[in-house]
Amino acid sequence: MTTTLVRAESRADLRGALAGHGGRVGFVPTMGALHDGHAALIRRARDEVGPEGLVVVSIFVNPLQFAPGEDLDRYPRTLDADLAACAEAGADVVFVPPVDEVYPGGEPQVTVDPGPLAAILEGASRPTHFAGVLTVVAKLFGLVRPDVAVFGEKDYQQLALVRRMATDLCLGVEVIGAETVREPDGLARSSRNRFLDPAQRRHALALSEALFAGRNAGGSADAALSAAVDVLDAAEGIELDYLALTATDLGDVPASGPARLLVAARVGSTRLIDNIAVDLGPAPATTSPHPSHTNAAGGS
Repeated sequence: MTTTLVRAESRADLRGALAGHGGRVGFVPTMGALHDGHAALIRRARDEVGPEGLVVVSIFVNPLQFAPGEDLDRYPRTLDADLAACAEAGADVVFVPPVDEVYPGGEPQVTVDPGPLAAILEGASRPTHFAGVLTVVAKLFGLVRPDVAVFGEKDYQQLALVRRMATDLCLGVEVIGAETVREPDGLARSSRNRFLDPAQRRHALALSEALFAGRNAGGSADAALSAAVDVLDAAEGIELDYLALTATDLGDVPASGPARLLVAARVGSTRLIDNIAVDLGPAPATTSPHPSHTNAAGGS
């Protein structure tokens, strides 16, 4: 499906594109460098709002979520291809603002405090990251005023925090998570995959392989983590940041039932994250309770 896109570069352009539309609005915020995973989010937004609804995609590389020394300047920018991908996936409006349109007064004096969930996992490695993410998402929600917003489960902690922000701040947006889109060999689709050379691309497969091993281990949290650690211990070319098993809301890992297994690592100079849903069985009676967030080193 290819649609005729409205390209909005300013707040005024966006207001004009949204004016007079009486249907539901679906929103997909992105930083560009779009791939099949983003296309799936756009299609999900269309499914949510229906053929009479409006699907808005934003493309904005948000400087507020990059710390000094991170890859802001290196982050891929492929606007022409992104616009074509949005049209092909069925978007109606693409908001592509410059930085001074999103932050007209420079760096904002009022930002969103992401709370305690932002201090673990990604937040432990990138302590200012989620304040920048939630601040720009809150601003974009205010500009677009969507009924529903779709985020990928690959950035699972981000999804959990955006959901919490929308609930705690009464933003009136339904936040939906869409399943991670993977390459045929299991690697999660990511805009950063293009930075991997062929050898690094092979090494990166250890991340998804570890997650699948943990999911398939069955039984207790210990069994899931041990299976994932075995894969990472045997892997080459990765520098593990964390491997963690949590509840679906990133809280304490349950004794049984739905949980989430998350991993982050550097492959060469590229930092990759991934996660998977895990269904835990009852732990054996002799097994002690497992820590809520377990970091396990592995790889080389």
